[in-house]
Amino acid sequence: MIDSEVDVVLLATPPGFRPQHLKAAVEAGKHIFCEKPVATDAPGIRSVLESVQQAKQKRLAWVAGFCWRYHAARREFFKRVHDGALGNLQAVYATYYTGPVKPMPSAANRPAGMSDLEWQLHNWYNFVWLCGDSLVEQAVHSVDKVAWAMKDEMPVKAVAVGGRQIPANGGNIYDHFEVNYEYKTGARAFLGCRQQRGCYNQNADYLLGTEGQGTIGVRNQPELNSGGAWRWRYSGPNSDMYQVEHNELFASIRSGQPINDGRWMTHSCLMAIMGRMAAYTGQEITWDRALNSQERLVPENLEWDMTLQTRPMALPGVTKFV
Repeated sequence: MIDSEVDVVLLATPPGFRPQHLKAAVEAGKHIFCEKPVATDAPGIRSVLESVQQAKQKRLAWVAGFCWRYHAARREFFKRVHDGALGNLQAVYATYYTGPVKPMPSAANRPAGMSDLEWQLHNWYNFVWLCGDSLVEQAVHSVDKVAWAMKDEMPVKAVAVGGRQIPANGGNIYDHFEVNYEYKTGARAFLGCRQQRGCYNQNADYLLGTEGQGTIGVRNQPELNSGGAWRWRYSGPNSDMYQVEHNELFASIRSGQPINDGRWMTHSCLMAIMGRMAAYTGQEITWDRALNSQERLVPENLEWDMTLQTRPMALPGVTKFV
């Protein structure tokens, strides 16, 4: 397909393959819609950053699947935050509490003759090399909203907790995380996420500034308030953010002014990977350590009938940072 006459590719396969797909698309001169996340490990992140730069040089459009950045109400909310409505931002608390996305089936359900690779691809959400874990594949939306709130300035370090309480049936991802990010200004961001049945669900964001507070997802529309002196709630038009992503992608191509979301998108994904690294190892992980990690989760040479052992579940304090 990449050698055909198409102008645009939409990348939405399991994210473990995203770096090589992005590289191929950019080298072929294709405009890109890229779902999140862009990679599952730091070597993949570094590859994607190279592709981002090449896309800019070739004037290729690159629109991110971080859909909330294309949502009218949230755009207006964050514009007001960035214009100083809350004063200096001191803290953000983001939640992504939900049920399992794709529970891992029992090994007894594996068809006879199905290879390790095929089995893992069929159940890609349950293997860290393919999905990046629940924090990186799903709660990364909340991580991205934290990054957006902080004007895409990345944290200097993170500590985290996480683990697996519900049996994984052969998969190796966690079902809960709590990450604490620290910024050079001293501001903090906190993210709690969980994927378990029968529990309290919430997808919300709480911002605390020196002059007020902001909330998203608690009521129907984003809201800012000063604790009593004034209150703002979005009341403008609503649009389909998924459609807006593509409308703006194609408009930018036709205008000759291609959008390139690649750098901030990749940084948001690394911010999520950084939190996973901190939870897996039980260590404090700096931004530089996360970016320069040599741990390669994605096998370099994949064969359909190969033996592909599942990596052991990470154990904080035992699993080493690489």
